This record gives sequence, C-alpha cells and structure tokens, in this order.
Amino acid sequence: MQDVLIDSADGVMTLTLNRIEKKNSFTQAMYGACADALLQAADDASLHAVVIQGHATIFSAGNDIGDFLTRGASSQESQVFRFLRGIVAFPKPLVAAVCGPAVGVGTTMLFHCDLVYAGDNAAFSMPFVNLGLCAEAASSLLAPRLMGYHRAAEALLLGEPFMAETAMEMGLVNRIVPPSEANQLAQAQARKLAAKPLPSLIETKRLMKKGQMAEVLAQMGEEGESFGRLRQAPHAKEAFSAFLEKRKPDFAKL
Repeated sequence: MQDVLIDSADGVMTLTLNRIEKKNSFTQAMYGACADALLQAADDASLHAVVIQGHATIFSAGNDIGDFLTRGASSQESQVFRFLRGIVAFPKPLVAAVCGPAVGVGTTMLFHCDLVYAGDNAAFSMPFVNLGLCAEAASSLLAPRLMGYHRAAEALLLGEPFMAETAMEMGLVNRIVPPSEANQLAQAQARKLAAKPLPSLIETKRLMKKGQMAEVLAQMGEEGESFGRLRQAPHAKEAFSAFLEKRKPDFAKL
C-alpha cells in the first residue's frame, strides 16, 4: 500500500497521506514522493491546484522518529528539505484539509498553503523545543507574523496543541467543518480554483508571496543549520531516547 496516494482529476492533483497505522508520520520516502508530485504539478498546465489531505482522524503526527534518526533528515539535501522548498516555491494554489492531530511539519507546512480547511477535531502543535530542536519550515518567521509574537511564542516555546477554533481566529485556518466534510470541502474549493484562468492564479499568488519569498528561504536555511546542530546535541538525544523508551525526558541531568 502506498504511503502517499497521488491522484489527478478535473484540474486538481490530490496528495493523500495514507499511512494511517503510523498516524501519517512522514518518512523521507514520503517527503520525496510529495516533492516529486509538486514538481510534476507545477509543470503540468492541465493542473491548476493541489490538495494535501489526510484522514478524518489524523492529518500527520510529524516525522517518523525511527526514519528521522536513521536517514539524516536534518541535511539540507534531504527529502524533507526538498519538500519544504517545494511548497514554498510552488506557483499554483495549495489547499489543505486537516483533521485530527497535525504535529510538527503537519502544522508548519500549512503556513505555505493558500487555503486551509479544518475538521473540528483538528489539533495543531509545533513541539520542536520539547524534542531539543528548533522551529522549521520558516515557522519561526511566519508564525509570529500570522499569530502575533506572544501567541507564536506560546506555540513554539511551550509546544502545546491549539485547536481548530484558535487556529481560525489566528488566521491559519479558513473554515471549520465536521471531520467527515473537510476533505470534500477542500476538493470543492480546489475545483473552483481549477475553473479559473491559470495565468491569473499564478500571477496573483506570485504578487502576494514575492515580498517574503527570499526572506522565507533564508530563514528556512538558517533554521535547517540550527536544527542539524541541535539534533546532535545531548538534549535532543535524551528527548528521542525518552520517546523511544516511552518515558519523560530528563533534561535536568544535562
């Protein structure tokens, strides 16, 4: 069974995270598949929009920890960075449907989507500090701009979840619906986009994004360097050991 289902119809490419038994946690192979799909969609004039969706009970638990620890996910040349650079540079509308937990990259990728629809069970979190790491996907730049500094600090420094209503109030989510309706709504909105002139969609998105594109890429690069350094430090090693051993980390001894 494929971990990412890729389907194209009616001018819309859909990427469905399909690793539900592992809470749609991302492997490097999944990042690579998504990155390749975005490149394909960008070059295909018949496709006007892309939808990223999960299951009604789970969007993504973030990185697969085992895969993350063995495959060098912090490298700037890794598949995760290919994916992150891909969503930043993607020229056409990106639509996301989010239900259930959206952890780590499951939340940070949404800062780069143009429309986000959430089930009322959605729970967003960016617990990087809790793992001895730092923010990624330019979330250290974009979260304060979107949420305001103090709310972003609460989300990034404490790493605690915030629910769909809070996400909509902060501007991260466009609309909240029952979980069974989120994917359908995202598809319906994407098909509205697919009926519009592609050059106008691309140019309008470019104009909205151009003022921050270089800044976002620079911030993402700096985050990546910090992320890689912190990943090798004792605090991250203790956090990941504790996760795998199903215990609370003890940073006081470091």
